[in-house]
Amino acid sequence: MKHDITYIPIGVIYSEHKEPGKTPIQPIYAEQCKGRVEVLPEFADGLADLDTFSHIYLIYHLDRAEEPSMKVNPFLQDVERGLFSTRAPRRPNAIGMSIVRLTQVNDNVLEVEGIDILDGTPLLDIKPYTTRFDCIRTDRNGWHEEVDENDAHARGLRDFKPNS
Repeated sequence: MKHDITYIPIGVIYSEHKEPGKTPIQPIYAEQCKGRVEVLPEFADGLADLDTFSHIYLIYHLDRAEEPSMKVNPFLQDVERGLFSTRAPRRPNAIGMSIVRLTQVNDNVLEVEGIDILDGTPLLDIKPYTTRFDCIRTDRNGWHEEVDENDAHARGLRDFKPNS
């Protein structure tokens, strides 16, 4: 069953990240990275009340992702994993999402922190993050439980140098 699905960008995400290979992986490793989200004027009314939230989801098109692959080596390990057990960008539908801190709303411009998104990325949607709905305590974290936190942090910052 195949359906044509069309999304239109509602804005553009701007950041200091110009090269995929130098961009922090996941917002938790980009805490000090600031960015700006410019929402197109026709969608600006939808930003009303957003400034009452400290964090938001940015949902975006991974416009520079490589071709999809059902097996990938995630950044946390040098082990091949099934794509859907990772957050790798090489997906059949190149959709990304990040939770970022919202620091300011000025008309149709959002100032954010903790951004791990490439400069110029097309924005598809914005949703508020709320602990009432989104803060879930898990009892299984899959293969992530095999990864040491210090190693994960180094890999997330792209400073990782494997032992030779």
